Amino acid sequence: MNVKATLSSEDVARACADAMWKEDDASKGLGMELVEIRPGQAVMAMTVQAHMVNGQRICHGGYIFTLADSAFAFACNSRNDRAVAAQGNVTFIRPGKLGDRLVATAREISRNGRSGIYDVSVTSGDSVIAEFRGHSRVIPGTWLPDTDIKA
Repeated sequence: MNVKATLSSEDVARACADAMWKEDDASKGLGMELVEIRPGQAVMAMTVQAHMVNGQRICHGGYIFTLADSAFAFACNSRNDRAVAAQGNVTFIRPGKLGDRLVATAREISRNGRSGIYDVSVTSGDSVIAEFRGHSRVIPGTWLPDTDIKA
């Protein structure tokens, strides 16, 4: 008897995140941490390091955008579809400072066909640092063999 294991949607999200993380040199290189993953959701964190502050002595916006974009990427790839960013916008609200632990919380707003919309809130403690909205597009391929997915 050939019995194939099936994965719950939570297990699929974790397995997809593990597969992505193995190849994500950018997020790892910036010291990001994947804190939580669920279908359509991801939480990532990063501590602002000395090389991340600009001439104003605050966190360079590009690093904040990158953290939000990484959380967005893990959220939109959590259902075993390979997805990439089609667009991303960020609004900076408060500065991140050297030593701050920034936390990006991504959640799926809409997913229809090959398109998705995700909102990401970047915080430091109780303060909102930035709000990000990303639009995703599914591309060919999957993270896991289809035989492992529960129908």
